[in-house]
Amino acid sequence: MSIAFTFPGQGSQAVGMGQELANAFPEAKAVFDEVDAALGQKLSSIMWEGPADELTLTANTQPALMAVSLATMRVLESKGVDLAQAAKYVAGHSLGEYSALAAAGSISISDAARLLRIRGDAMQKAVPVGEGAMAALLGLDFEQAMEVAAEAAQGEVCQAANDNANGQVVVSGHKAAVERACEIAKGKGAKRAVLLPVSAPFHCALMQPAADAMAEALANVEIKAPVVPVVANVLAQPISDPADIRARLVEQVTGTVRWRESVTWMAENGIETFVEIGTGKVLTGMVKRIVKSAEGVAVNTAEDIDALVARLSAN
Repeated sequence: MSIAFTFPGQGSQAVGMGQELANAFPEAKAVFDEVDAALGQKLSSIMWEGPADELTLTANTQPALMAVSLATMRVLESKGVDLAQAAKYVAGHSLGEYSALAAAGSISISDAARLLRIRGDAMQKAVPVGEGAMAALLGLDFEQAMEVAAEAAQGEVCQAANDNANGQVVVSGHKAAVERACEIAKGKGAKRAVLLPVSAPFHCALMQPAADAMAEALANVEIKAPVVPVVANVLAQPISDPADIRARLVEQVTGTVRWRESVTWMAENGIETFVEIGTGKVLTGMVKRIVKSAEGVAVNTAEDIDALVARLSAN
C-alpha cells in the first residue's frame, strides 16, 4: 500500500476542532500551546469556544487548521508512525501546504503559525472588502473554466484559482468579473456557478501585495529539506530543495492551486491511498472524484488515528 498524506485548506474549519485530541493526548495539547505562544494569542480558545465568525477570519483560520493537522501528526508519531516510512509524498491544499511542510520537518510549527498569520493578514489587506470575489464553477473542466475566466475579465482580473477536482474549478478576481464569469459559465453548460462566502479573492493577481509580504517573511525563516517530498500546489510536482520551497510558497499566493493535477500525479506515481490529516473530509471527497481507483481516508479523531496506526503496522 503506497500512501500520501494530505492536509486540508480553508473551508474545513469548525468550532471545536482539535479539542478532543488536546484533551486526550498531551502531544496534541503541546502543539496548540506552541501555536498560541508563537502568535501571542489564545487561538486555541477561539478554535474550541468560537465565535464562529472569529474563527473564520482568514488570519485565524489558516494557523488554526495547521495546528489541528500538526496535533494529529504528533499523536500519530507518539504511536510509532514515522512519516518518512509511512508516506511516499505529502501535499496540502493552499494553506495546507504549510501543514505538509511542517509535518515533513521542513519548517517548525512556530514558524508555520507565524507565517500563516502573516499570510492571512496580508491576503485580507490586499483587496478592499467588497472589491473581490470567488466563485465555484461546477460541471466545467479546467480548460473550459480558463476560457470562461479569460472571457469574463474584460480588463479586470479573473483567473482560475483552484483546480480542485474534475468539474470543480474556482475562479477569483474582481467582483464584477467573477459575476460575469458565473453568467458565461452557465451559458457554456456549467451545472452551477455560485459565489463563495470568502473574505478575499485568493490565488489571483490581486493577491500580489500578499505575495510580496510572504517573500519578505519567508526570507527570514529557516527551511530544511523535508523528510518526504512535498507535491507543490503551483507545480503539481514534488519538491525538496529549500530554496525551491521558499520560491513556490511565494508563487502560491497568486498562483493556481493545481490540486486535481497534484492528486493525479501522485496516483500515476504509485499512490493508492490518500490520508487526510487534520479536520474534515474535503480532500477525501475530492480524491474519489479525481482518481476513481484511489482510496481516501480522513483522520480526524482518536478512533481514526488508532485505525490508521493498526493499518500501517499491519503492512
